[in-house]
Amino acid sequence: MKLLFMCVANSARSQLAEGLAKKVFPQAEIQSAGSHPGKLNPYAVAVMKEIGLDISKHYSKSVEDLSPAFLENLDYVITLCAEEVCPVLLSKAKKLHWPHPDPASKTSLTDNEMLTRFRSARDAILKKLEEFKKEVKA
Repeated sequence: MKLLFMCVANSARSQLAEGLAKKVFPQAEIQSAGSHPGKLNPYAVAVMKEIGLDISKHYSKSVEDLSPAFLENLDYVITLCAEEVCPVLLSKAKKLHWPHPDPASKTSLTDNEMLTRFRSARDAILKKLEEFKKEVKA
């Protein structure tokens, strides 16, 4: 199975989803991308480390940065945008939309408030992935 997670900056939600999905679906090929790639958010790295997952080597990328071989036979494209315009990918893959507010959207918060937002996003995405796994029986 090939999964692509997408949001705008590919810095938080889709990075969390990619890291979590690799744990939930160890046999799948999983990538993430954004329509306007930014920089991997350090809070995303921190909250994943809390649960034993290291995404520190991940980086923000666009669909154009992904290999054609990966994109060619995608099974699912899952968008995670909530309040902004999600990226669109022309593909035969089944498209799913799991809207999650961007945990990085407020920058005037304390470190603890940001970590709380990122933990909430991580946990909500993990819950969706576990439900999805039951649906696809992977």
